[in-house]
Amino acid sequence: MQLSKEQRDIIEGAVRDIPDFPKPGIVFKDITTILNNPEAFKTLQDHLYERYRSYELDYVAGIDARGFIFGSALARDLGIGFVPIRKKGKLPYTTVSEKYVLEYGIDEVEIHIDAFTEKPNARVLLIDDLIATGGTATAASTLISKVGAECVEACFIMGLTFLEGIKKLEENTAVYSVIEVD
Repeated sequence: MQLSKEQRDIIEGAVRDIPDFPKPGIVFKDITTILNNPEAFKTLQDHLYERYRSYELDYVAGIDARGFIFGSALARDLGIGFVPIRKKGKLPYTTVSEKYVLEYGIDEVEIHIDAFTEKPNARVLLIDDLIATGGTATAASTLISKVGAECVEACFIMGLTFLEGIKKLEENTAVYSVIEVD
């Protein structure tokens, strides 16, 4: 299910452009403004619910930190569990981790080792606010598999198609971006 033109206009209209952030020449797409716009947030969450209600999902996994907001709201609407995927050292129990390459270094994300044990072969939707180069999302989808679940799809509020992260992630799982920016 794709957005209608009216839904797209509402959601895109709530996104704020911030020129020259984090460095000159970059136009940062700030999706946090969707959260304080009740119409845009409801439109987005209703769209996600309609898209995923027939997927027979067992969990939604959200990437630290904005993925927690969209993912936990969607999990609640779908009546399923939510699982956080966090930066290294932030989860309190035994974890499994996955490293990924950044522009200038390496980072790591973690998931609880028992995140999906209540439902063997759990069907999981991965969600985050934005996909750019795909490193974090690819690591997160790999983590889902490492702990015995299936990443059915990865969903992003915004996909920056010109950075090729979507293509990279599609090697692991299906990808859906609510809004794509070329």
